[in-house]
Amino acid sequence: MITSALTLIVISLSAQSRTDSTSQGQYTKATPEDNQPVKPFRIIGNIYYVGASEVSSFLITTPQGHILLDSGFAQTVPLIVEGIKQLGFKLEDVKILINSHAHYDHAGGLAELKRLTGAQLMLSEADASLVGNGGKGDFQWGDTLTYEPAKADRILQDKDRVELGGVTMIARLTPGHTKGCTTWLMKVTEDGRTYEVVFVGSTTAPGYKLVDNPKYPNIVSDYEYTFRLLRSLPCDVFLGPHGSFFSLKKKEEQLARGKKPNPFIDGKSYRDYLDRTEKDFLDLLSKEKTQSAKKP
Repeated sequence: MITSALTLIVISLSAQSRTDSTSQGQYTKATPEDNQPVKPFRIIGNIYYVGASEVSSFLITTPQGHILLDSGFAQTVPLIVEGIKQLGFKLEDVKILINSHAHYDHAGGLAELKRLTGAQLMLSEADASLVGNGGKGDFQWGDTLTYEPAKADRILQDKDRVELGGVTMIARLTPGHTKGCTTWLMKVTEDGRTYEVVFVGSTTAPGYKLVDNPKYPNIVSDYEYTFRLLRSLPCDVFLGPHGSFFSLKKKEEQLARGKKPNPFIDGKSYRDYLDRTEKDFLDLLSKEKTQSAKKP
């Protein structure tokens, strides 16, 4: 079963022991093992990796400015800033901030990045509410995994297009992991060929209550919809909010050695990820239904 930083935090440590005193208040710290520096690099076409070892951040460059997908933790922001500079780009040229989902390990640095870049923050309606509350009121984690709130400048609906400098990114709402979880689609060209890129929002359900959840009554149908939608999408290049989802380290090492074709062109890993996470979801659902049936 895929585990995420989120799962490890909840299982291993209390929220009280993982807060960071800042001028904005008490916020949840990064897990150090997931926030190790990664040398920034070009993945394919105009997509660059500027995130940490496990929490991703992607820079999509254009002649008229750049799009940044995900902030990682608040403590990931310095790594992102340095990565953008190392690649030869300017932080102030980041014009748009977008997000996979509103958990603190992917949205925790959005407020700081918005200040540093002056970029417009574009989020789905449900996740804009959670980001605006700094992670408080989450259907699963309550008020325990918090971060500095940020206000969205544009609310995105399903199939909305984010366009900049000839690049089009399409937002597909894939709810479940959060109510506003968003998968991003775009095309890239490399060596004269065009490839379909899918940035998955997330399909894991780490310790979630799926059966009779009053805080998210339609969680099961949302996950089922999300899996159907994701399976219908063409995918040549699979990316996501956690490096482990798409074998970041292995593929980066292969790319650095000059492996051809580009190891990130790997539609099979997308299908494998969906198979794996859907099985985990169905196993958890079956377990909870069995437990529920046994209750008097």
